[in-house]
Parts: sequence; C-alpha cells; structure tokens
Amino acid sequence: MMQTDVKAAHSEATGTMVAYRTRIRGYQCLSGGTAGDIIFRDGGSGGPILLQFNIPANTNNTFANIIPGEGILFSTNVHVTLPANAKITVFYG
Repeated sequence: MMQTDVKAAHSEATGTMVAYRTRIRGYQCLSGGTAGDIIFRDGGSGGPILLQFNIPANTNNTFANIIPGEGILFSTNVHVTLPANAKITVFYG
C-alpha cells in the first residue's frame, strides 16, 4: 500500500482545484438546488474527463464517496466543473 499525506481542497465554482499532479482519493459534495453533472478533468477545462457524476436538484443534499484503490491519477492538475450553487471538497495526495 502506498503511503501519502492526504490534503483537502474546497471549491464553490468551476476551476482548477489542485494545480499539480496528484491523485483524488475521495470527495464530499453539497448540491445547491440545480441538478447537473460534476465533472473532473485532467489539464483544465478542455482536458479529458476522468470522473463525472450527477447531483440532484435538492437543496443542501450532501453525499460523499471514497475512491477505491489508489484513487484517480490526474497527471497535470485537477479541474472541476460544478452546477450552479454546488460545492465540493476533494481529498487528494
């Protein structure tokens, strides 16, 4: 098993969450009343999608997931696209 220090990053808007190579280990989301997809890309807004999931329109609906194994490797950076008013915290390292 690979040992790494786990860090957290929080975002309330679309953009780069982590600006370097890392692995996403898990996340916690809060929906903001607008249904849509949360999309994680490697390398910015035009990069390949490495993780995508749908959140409901319920206001303040929270959910969390641990990513199995050693997580998802983002070679360049971690970019997230969020629906309106959604919030996310990622655990990485």
